[in-house]
Amino acid sequence: MQLSAAPRAAAFTRARPAVRQAAASRVARPQIVCMASSMEFIKGIEEPTIPDVKLTRSRDGASGTATFVFQNPAVFEASSELGDITGLYMTDDEGTLQTVEVQAKFVNGKPDKIECKYVMRSSFEWDRFLRFMERYAEDKGLGFQKS
Repeated sequence: MQLSAAPRAAAFTRARPAVRQAAASRVARPQIVCMASSMEFIKGIEEPTIPDVKLTRSRDGASGTATFVFQNPAVFEASSELGDITGLYMTDDEGTLQTVEVQAKFVNGKPDKIECKYVMRSSFEWDRFLRFMERYAEDKGLGFQKS
């Protein structure tokens, strides 16, 4: 038992000074912190309601549309205190995607849902949107379903 433990300890103690020298010679780099993806109707205030999202894409792949439907979003209660809805802002590590095509739907005079459209006019915008949605789905525990 002592024989098998000694070689491990010897190998460990020999490797340790080399690791310290390598770590000391490195320049300190800023730490990158990943930001959670979020959707907001008022900048800086995350909407906790998860929307239904429908995607359409042209046959040539040059353009596409994402339609979001938020049933009973929390922004209806908070909008009077925090400000007006100015659009839909989709924020993640790469930046912010935004649309101003936002419509509130009412039932019997009470706000019921919000529908938003985000139009992608190039394959670059399509790919960027899909990267955002992958992050958002991962953060919220969602899945993708083809219809």
